[in-house]
Amino acid sequence: MLGFLGTVAGMIRSFATLAEQGLTNPAAVAVGISEALITTATGLIVAIPIMLAHTLLSRKADHLIGDMEAKAVQLTNIIDKQKIAGAS
Repeated sequence: MLGFLGTVAGMIRSFATLAEQGLTNPAAVAVGISEALITTATGLIVAIPIMLAHTLLSRKADHLIGDMEAKAVQLTNIIDKQKIAGAS
């Protein structure tokens, strides 16, 4: 989101410069466009590895939860067998 915010800020800067100076100085407008592109790239550089890490950790957590559920079912079955054997 910060990359997107920087993009918007850079574009605002570009249009403000364009409004002040008109089309006579494209280099002045390029500064704002450059700022927008740099912040977008930085945002993506930060976001992509974080998304990958989140996906990997989420999968690992899902596997752990599945294993815990399977063990809970096994434990419940053992307890039920003990109750049935004790009631006989």
